[in-house]
Amino acid sequence: MLASLFDNAPLMIMLVGSLVGIASSLVGTFLVLRGVSMLSDAIGHSIVFGIVVVWLLTHQQSGPVQIVGAALTGLLTVFLTELLVSTRRVKKDAAIGLVFPVLFSAGVLLLNLYARDVHIDTHTVLLGEIGFVWLDTLTIGDYRVPQSLVWMGAMTLINGAFVTLFYKELKIATFDEALAKALGLAPGVLFYLLLLLTSGTAVAAFDAVGAVLFVAFVIVPPSTAYLLTDRLWMMFIYGALVSIASSVSGYFLAVAWNVSIGGMMAVMTGVFLLLAFLVGPRYGMIAQVLRRRGQRRINEIRTLAVHLYNHEDGPEQWVENVTRALSEHLLWDGAKANRVVERSCTEGLIERRGETLMLTAAGREMAREILEPTRNGTGSLTTTAP
Repeated sequence: MLASLFDNAPLMIMLVGSLVGIASSLVGTFLVLRGVSMLSDAIGHSIVFGIVVVWLLTHQQSGPVQIVGAALTGLLTVFLTELLVSTRRVKKDAAIGLVFPVLFSAGVLLLNLYARDVHIDTHTVLLGEIGFVWLDTLTIGDYRVPQSLVWMGAMTLINGAFVTLFYKELKIATFDEALAKALGLAPGVLFYLLLLLTSGTAVAAFDAVGAVLFVAFVIVPPSTAYLLTDRLWMMFIYGALVSIASSVSGYFLAVAWNVSIGGMMAVMTGVFLLLAFLVGPRYGMIAQVLRRRGQRRINEIRTLAVHLYNHEDGPEQWVENVTRALSEHLLWDGAKANRVVERSCTEGLIERRGETLMLTAAGREMAREILEPTRNGTGSLTTTAP
């Protein structure tokens, strides 16, 4: 049963893609919330240097030693970036742009000088080939298991355990670093541990999906989740769902259109981000347009109520509180004036008496609530001196 599952190439491709996405989005959520998500791009490229150096020292192309060694290169990238920023001569984005090209170039140079015959190349590191993950296997018991599935499964469990164990500390350090320091939570240590896991995930993922898809999974699913919810724990769930959906839909579309599987998975993360941007329940563009339209309608009704209240029972009531007068006083065209009046009548705030518009008790109460702060002075409660 299990052997047939491990031999199922499409299933292994989608499963590895999903695990890469889940593991990446777990750490990426905090990077996105901190506003340093592009560090993942720097780490994803600079680990080439670490991978080559570890191979030169140990002659191992994969395994825990390779993951740890290359992950330390990711920390080196962040350390050098912070070191440049501390000089106050360059900004953080410029520092990132200075550090990772140097390390990436050094890695490529070492690769061409000393590792020409090794199955490590920049194309694999940047783009990967997730379509072949089922061919590179490990023997576990009686089963041949794809190597990428093992390493990405391990990184997903490690990242999940880290987030679960330090959830409260990470939450405080992310949203209020000063409070975290005051509570003795060492936010700097937590941040570097987070980046260490990000680097480890990048190394585990590079052979399967490459740096480009890794960066997409780190940034896009958490960003999509950010548009869908304000709750941190829900961001992890939405990020995982987007990663799985992108991997599955990306695979089937890539097969149907005969294009790169990894590239199509990255494209699908962008598609889901676009959908969230358009139809998100709170921050989506359509929701914001509808919300602004609703607020505008409410403001129009409130404006009409105040206008009618100000002229109520006055000598000019029969002239001012008619629909045709609204065009002059409120600068509304006839169609808009009729629309607002009808809406106010429907909501029971005004009623017609011939051509005159009269406030109901509810409409009068609304107008009083609007005008009361103004008539008190500055919007605060008036007080009487003792």
